[in-house]
Amino acid sequence: MKKVTIGNTDLQVAPINLGGNVFGWTLDEKKSFEILDDFTAGGFNFIDTADTYAWWINGKGGQSETIIGNWIKSRNNRSEVVIATKVGSETKEHPFDISKKHILKSVDESLQRLQTDYIDLYYTHFDDNKTPVEETLSAYDEIVKAGKVRYIGVSNVSPERIVESFEIAEKNGFPKYQALQPHYNLVERGKYEKEYAPIAEKYGLTVFPYWSLASGFLTGKYRSEADLGKSQRGQGVKQYLNEKGLAVLNALDRVSAKHSSNPATVSLAWLLAQPHIGAPIASATSPSQLETLFAAPKLHLDSEDLELLDEASK
Repeated sequence: MKKVTIGNTDLQVAPINLGGNVFGWTLDEKKSFEILDDFTAGGFNFIDTADTYAWWINGKGGQSETIIGNWIKSRNNRSEVVIATKVGSETKEHPFDISKKHILKSVDESLQRLQTDYIDLYYTHFDDNKTPVEETLSAYDEIVKAGKVRYIGVSNVSPERIVESFEIAEKNGFPKYQALQPHYNLVERGKYEKEYAPIAEKYGLTVFPYWSLASGFLTGKYRSEADLGKSQRGQGVKQYLNEKGLAVLNALDRVSAKHSSNPATVSLAWLLAQPHIGAPIASATSPSQLETLFAAPKLHLDSEDLELLDEASK
């Protein structure tokens, strides 16, 4: 499988990024281990989590990193996987925070839970919109120099603050962001394509979209209000049950039928066909869901497929 190099780094990842938000939430440790084992057995190596997953369950998070850390320890495979985690999100215990104090404390807690000496890719998860960019980057500079973090990435931060980060990093010799994790999929295109894609282009960022399947909407499982009760995430897709959303599902059905595939695989393959996309992030709670993810890098969409999907999702 062809690997993707992240930004200007020596990190190489297979083209699907496993989302760890379900570990300790909808999956217990045993089931999480099974998914992680199957994912790596499939030739994939990139795992995404955050220090605050799943804070909505226990108020503070930490479960996902803990499960991943226990798995790495029991499998003794740290050098074989690329681990991305994040800092700055809110919990019931603290608001959004990317101050130096919070980053220095949080990175040590993440390392402890992950049972590792280093984090491969450390994201600014959310902006607190008040910490000076220079303060945040100086914290990253400190932890990169200490060997705790190899490279940094950025997620929910405004385009202006990202550009400012590059300017300040350049001026001060601080680490630069190498990866961008935006909200981007077939039904959520406008914001990323207008505001963030030009930044990815300019600064050579590799892009790892989250909510790649629009909270499950792009699997085709939800086609009417009656379907929303099918899972815990059902209410989250209600916003897509409109003319545009249903047109996208119709296009996905047509492309799926042509390739004997399914809407989720086609949705991920569409993302992989877009510029700068390294690996869409998607979680899985069963072997069949993993197979859907594994099929995406093998599915080659032709210009006719891409045109049909582009037209429906504009």
